[in-house]
Amino acid sequence: MSSPDTRKHILCAGIAVLDLVFRVESFPRPDRKTQASEFGTINGGNAANAAVAIAHLGARASFAGPLGGPAGVDTVGDTFLSLAAKEGIDCSACPRIAGVPSPISAISIDARGERAIVNYRDEGLTSARADDPVGLVANVDAVIADNRFPEFVQEVCAAALARNIPVVLDADEPRRDSNALLTLVSHVIFSAEGLRATAGTDHLGRALIEMRKQTNAFLAVTDGANDVLWLDEGELRQVPAYQVDVVDTLGAGDTFHGAFTLMMAEGISERPAMRFAAATAALKCTRYGGILAAPTRGEVEAFLAAHD
Repeated sequence: MSSPDTRKHILCAGIAVLDLVFRVESFPRPDRKTQASEFGTINGGNAANAAVAIAHLGARASFAGPLGGPAGVDTVGDTFLSLAAKEGIDCSACPRIAGVPSPISAISIDARGERAIVNYRDEGLTSARADDPVGLVANVDAVIADNRFPEFVQEVCAAALARNIPVVLDADEPRRDSNALLTLVSHVIFSAEGLRATAGTDHLGRALIEMRKQTNAFLAVTDGANDVLWLDEGELRQVPAYQVDVVDTLGAGDTFHGAFTLMMAEGISERPAMRFAAATAALKCTRYGGILAAPTRGEVEAFLAAHD
C-alpha cells in the first residue's frame, strides 16, 4: 500500500503560454537577421510558470487555465500539456476551446539576461470558465492566480477564499478590469508595471497606499532587481533584493509568486516568505532556461544560508 502524498498542493490558475525562446547576443534590429546561439520550446505564462517553480521546490502543483482546441488540432496546446506532464503538473482542469489557438510567445534573451517578448493571445479564450471551482479547490492548500483571464479565475479565487486558505493574486498585467479580484484574495503581489498602471501613479509606495483603499488583502510589489515593497499596517516596508550575476530573467517574477504561495501554504509569515521568494527568483536569474531554471528547495536554502 502506497503512502499518502503529504506534500503541499498548490493550484495555479490563469494563463498558459508556449514560449519559443531564442538566446541572442543582442536584440534583433530592423531589416537584419539575428543568429541565435540557443533555442528552446518551453512552457510559459504567469500561473503556469508558478506551477513549474512550485514543482521544482518539491511541492505538488496543478494548473487550470484555458487552452485552444481541440486536442490534435491545436498543437500549441498539445505541446504545452506534454511539457507540463514532464514537470509532474496536473492540467486535467484545463478547458480546451474549439477553434481558438492557444497563446504563444517568441522570446529573445540577450547577453545581459534581459528579454524581449512578442505574444499572441486570442480573445476567444476569455469566454472559458472553470467547470467546478468548488471542487477544484477542495483539496489544495493554497491558490495562486494571475489576472490575464479575470473571469476564469474569479470563481476559483472566491471558492478558495471561502475555504479560508491562502489565495495569492499575481497582478502582473496592467489592467483595471480585474480590480474585482482584489477583494477575492488574501494576498496581492503586483509587478511594478502592473501597479503603476492600476493605481495611476509612477510612485510605487504611493501606489500601494492607494490600492489599500480597494482591498484588505496583503499588498506588495516586485520591481525587478530592486527591493520588494510591502505594506505593514499602513507603513511601507522593504525586503532587500539579492544581487546576483544575471543570465536570464525570464520567469523570475513568476518564480517569486510561486515560492511565496508555497510559503503561505506552509504557514510561514509574509516577511520571511518574501525573503524566501526573493532568493528563489534570484537563483533562477543566474541560469539560462526560463522557468526550467527555477531552483530546488535545497538550492534555495543553501543560498539563503550563504547570503544571510
